Amino acid sequence: MGTLLTAFAAVLLLAVLLSSLAHRTILSTAALFLVAGFLLGDGVLGVVSLRPGDDLVATLAELALFTVLFTDGMRVGWAELRSAWRLPGRALGWGLPLTLGITALGAHYLLGLGWIEALLVGAILAPTDPVFAAALVGNDKVPPRLRQLLNVESGVNDGLALPFVILFLAVAAGSADLRLGELGVELGLGVVIGVAVPWVAIKLEQMRWFSASTVYEPLNALAIGLLVLAVGKATHGNLFLAAFSAGITVATFGPRQRASFEHFGELIAEVFKLAALLVFGALITPALLGSVGWAGWLFAVLVLVLARPVAIWLSFLRSGLSVREQAAVAWFGPKGFASVVYGLLVLASGIAAGQQVFQIVAVTIVVSILLHSSTDIVVARWFDDEHGVPAWYGSVTRRIRGRD
Repeated sequence: MGTLLTAFAAVLLLAVLLSSLAHRTILSTAALFLVAGFLLGDGVLGVVSLRPGDDLVATLAELALFTVLFTDGMRVGWAELRSAWRLPGRALGWGLPLTLGITALGAHYLLGLGWIEALLVGAILAPTDPVFAAALVGNDKVPPRLRQLLNVESGVNDGLALPFVILFLAVAAGSADLRLGELGVELGLGVVIGVAVPWVAIKLEQMRWFSASTVYEPLNALAIGLLVLAVGKATHGNLFLAAFSAGITVATFGPRQRASFEHFGELIAEVFKLAALLVFGALITPALLGSVGWAGWLFAVLVLVLARPVAIWLSFLRSGLSVREQAAVAWFGPKGFASVVYGLLVLASGIAAGQQVFQIVAVTIVVSILLHSSTDIVVARWFDDEHGVPAWYGSVTRRIRGRD
């Protein structure tokens, strides 16, 4: 534990020192932690020694995913979803299941996995991560509707893919027949906790007897998140759906709490993300990368250049997006943090095909991080200020001007 903490602190300091450079070049902070974990792990230098079954791995995966889903949910309150749902709705309603299905077909026919395990791989690799497309999402020259699309899609699809991961994992474990009812209760209870706890907490603060000071206000959402985690643990509700639902509830009913927590929360989530990436990298060894064979590497490439592009092309027919915009959306389906943690959860689950599923997921994520984090700036340069301003952007601008 001490060695891991030292390694994480050192790599974090290096990432901070290089962060300005990373924003201007193809250097990626996420890739830095992944590569550092790989080099420090048992497969290379042996400085950080971790096993898939270690309690630390499972606990870190759980806390990291909870934190990230909570902050993701807070990023996409109902107001944002209503104001910009047309294009993200296509990506989520059609693109996500199509990507899952095409990926599962490849895993079954190319890798020989059973249908349930193939669907599990598809569910794990369906979500996208905005971190690796930061230069695209944050570039003002990219059309606003494209940035909004990618932001909303990547913020929501982690939570939407989660029930499928849980379901296919339960079926793969052979306990689905006995646990489907129990699983439904866990998922439903998670949503209830995620809505009820933040709503009550926000309503309490709005009463005239209570008022948070400026100094303590950022801790309000943190306290809500911790309470949701504690209640979820005590009641066996699904923690991840609870976290995502709680984030959306805070964003919807507590805009002040959301605004005060935003920067603080992003930093907390980022620390957990980077720690999980370091651990994930340490679990990847040269032997693992070699064990998947040519079929595994071919599958990883096809997931990136075929599965999402085909799904996005079908999803955005007659959408009004330009060919350039569709190409950018199709390419930027990076497999990031959610897939990392889902892979760790599968590895810790003990299912028969767990090791093989983890290996396939790991290789795909490695290829994705290296490709997407090094091409975001290149693709961002395709666009200039002339391209596509969405209809909702103009209507919002008119309403704001009307108030002035």
